Amino acid sequence: MSFNKNVLGARYMNTAITSEVLLELSTAELVQLFMTLDAPDLIEMDGEYSARLLAQPGRIAALTGYLTVSSPLQSWLCKAFRPVDSTSGRGYNSFRQGSRIVQRYPMLTLIAPSRFDGRPAFQLVYRAFHSVCGAVNMVDEVRRVAPGIYLGIGTYGFTRAQSWIPYPFLLEGPQADYRGDIGRPRNGFKPATREIPALISRTQR
Repeated sequence: MSFNKNVLGARYMNTAITSEVLLELSTAELVQLFMTLDAPDLIEMDGEYSARLLAQPGRIAALTGYLTVSSPLQSWLCKAFRPVDSTSGRGYNSFRQGSRIVQRYPMLTLIAPSRFDGRPAFQLVYRAFHSVCGAVNMVDEVRRVAPGIYLGIGTYGFTRAQSWIPYPFLLEGPQADYRGDIGRPRNGFKPATREIPALISRTQR
């Protein structure tokens, strides 16, 4: 997907980027905006952040997103994080299922170079744990739009082409405390170029 670097400025010159503005942007504009933002640090990302999908890259992706996170059977509530040490953290997703709130899809968090521009991003690596998201190599990248507002770009897939398709989402918060760690870690897992493609440029230096 190509991105016109002048599109966002032309539409929103001198306009503060709020969550309402993010909801109006196309997938291409959201990725363009993402590449102008800075990463939060690990300490900043602590607690539960309300979550919702933004514009998806096509009708099939929009329908899949709806069925996955917004259907009557399951609604996506938040992503949550806690720092573990100075270089990594943990997290989970919460969903409402009927009258229950359940935690699923644990992830490892770290600051690492973005696949989109090579600059630091707060990254959520699901393959560090056993789950459906880990099985499809899901990785989310997050950057700060404004205090309490974050733009995320999700990716997943088994081929290079699949894993570069952006699936944007919005986080706001923190709005509640972290509930506790979940998930079964993969033994010996360390993020590699499959999860963070920009690492390849570092390993080849």
